[in-house]
Amino acid sequence: MAKMMHAHQYSKYHGGPSALEYVEVPVPTPKKGDMLVKVEASSVNIVDWRIQDGLLKYVLPRKFPHIPGTDISGEVVSVGSGVEGFAPGDKILSWIDLLRGGGFAEYALAPVTSTVKRPPSISAVDAASLPVAAMTALQSAVHLIGLKLDGSGPKLNILITAASGGVGIFWTQARSSFSSTPDLSRTVRQGVFEEYRIAKLCGCFVTATCGARNMELVRSLGADEVLDYKTPEGASFKSPSGKKYDVVVQLAPYRPLEAFKAQLTKRGTVVDMTPTLRTVLRNWYNKITFSKQSFLPFVLDAKNTTDLQSVTDLVEQGKLKVIVDSTFPLAKAPDAWARSIEGHSTGKVVLIV
Repeated sequence: MAKMMHAHQYSKYHGGPSALEYVEVPVPTPKKGDMLVKVEASSVNIVDWRIQDGLLKYVLPRKFPHIPGTDISGEVVSVGSGVEGFAPGDKILSWIDLLRGGGFAEYALAPVTSTVKRPPSISAVDAASLPVAAMTALQSAVHLIGLKLDGSGPKLNILITAASGGVGIFWTQARSSFSSTPDLSRTVRQGVFEEYRIAKLCGCFVTATCGARNMELVRSLGADEVLDYKTPEGASFKSPSGKKYDVVVQLAPYRPLEAFKAQLTKRGTVVDMTPTLRTVLRNWYNKITFSKQSFLPFVLDAKNTTDLQSVTDLVEQGKLKVIVDSTFPLAKAPDAWARSIEGHSTGKVVLIV
């Protein structure tokens, strides 16, 4: 008889948190290139519930019932053929591809191609917060925009919208490094603050938008200016110092290029971090009309283990901070799902298994 495990799954598109069912299903068997992992934590990403709402429905259709969850941390139980460098007992963090999912469960299959070992100094909750959110920030900052974490890259004026969300808290830090002075380190978790200092890495000037309650936090993470998105200035994205933006990192729900035009430089770029078909069409339109301003979609290369290792190393070195909004037990996954959907989380929402 197959060993069973608890998991949350949904059996159709749409339905929101109430469509998640807490069930018993067989523990999966690792195939070539896979590791069976006893999950310790799994984070919720915006893309998880957007897929439930039909995102990629015609590109990567779900096979129902579907267990969501792509970001996990845990312990390797067994390995499939072709897996090298990992063994039972290893602590890991991993990204599971969107089509497969499976993170909202007691056990999951982690592809060796998108898994790294978890250092003892990083908790399971922090590790599960990294793959999608931290790699999104790193890849868009370094690979797409061309920033350099050592400060040798371009010195740009950047606007980050929704800067206190899961990706925003990492993006704001993409230009920062924590001071090496141990007693000035700051721990930020669920609203508990202690002092720390930040030294600039990328040398960019950052304006960020967020809710009023998170302005202090976002400023402490490295933003030079912070706007309450509910104020007239925040709604118009106008920099308090009058600066025009070279780059807008658009993490909030979709806004057209026109919403930012007045605040962009002549060759400014808007990077849509949660692109839709409208983003792709606008990018194409700008190219054929030879527009000097750009509207670019960002697509995560989640199987880039070099980048996953990089963000893990930054956290281990104290140069990148994980901020967790809230944690929920696996049985309460619908509550975590709802918390992410409401759009007011500060940092990551994580399931503890």
